[in-house]
Amino acid sequence: MKQESCWWSYAACVGANPDLFYPPQGGSSTEAITICRACLVRTECLIHCLIHGEIYGIWGGTTEAKRRDIRRAVTRCP
Repeated sequence: MKQESCWWSYAACVGANPDLFYPPQGGSSTEAITICRACLVRTECLIHCLIHGEIYGIWGGTTEAKRRDIRRAVTRCP
């Protein structure tokens, strides 16, 4: 039986320093977001993050603040 790879095996961040995606408060997320922009599975990453309630770090090219905005917008929908 052929086992299919998970979406994250296609992520542009595979092999990158994980610390880039968890910058200290006030630190720069520019390098992580640049990696995400080139990623083929950025949408899957963001969906995973939102479903699993990931609060910290850069996921799917979004910052913690951006994801808070997304969550607020979704909860305001009728």
